[in-house]
Amino acid sequence: MKRHHHNVYVILLAATAGRHPKIRAANPDRDPAKPCVYVGMTGLDPEERFKNHKRGYKAAGVVEKWGLRLMPELYKHLNPMPFEAAAQMEKDLAEDLRQQGYTVTGGT
Repeated sequence: MKRHHHNVYVILLAATAGRHPKIRAANPDRDPAKPCVYVGMTGLDPEERFKNHKRGYKAAGVVEKWGLRLMPELYKHLNPMPFEAAAQMEKDLAEDLRQQGYTVTGGT
């Protein structure tokens, strides 16, 4: 097994997700011009993980329902990394994107 095989990833969500009360409450300073995204981490290739979300396998409900596509421009430069680094990076990336005005879910 490779030592550095974990990845963080960002999924673009449909605009509808950003209107969900819990998601809006978690993003009080959101910029309505920026999209709603889901931030996660995985030991899989992000493409494979996205497919799993969409087919309902170990899926985050918001991604299964509203996930549109991966946004590699926001995470590809960070991968791969060890598990511990990915777990921390998931939180850091979610917070960084939130500070940039994205409406963020996941990243916990």
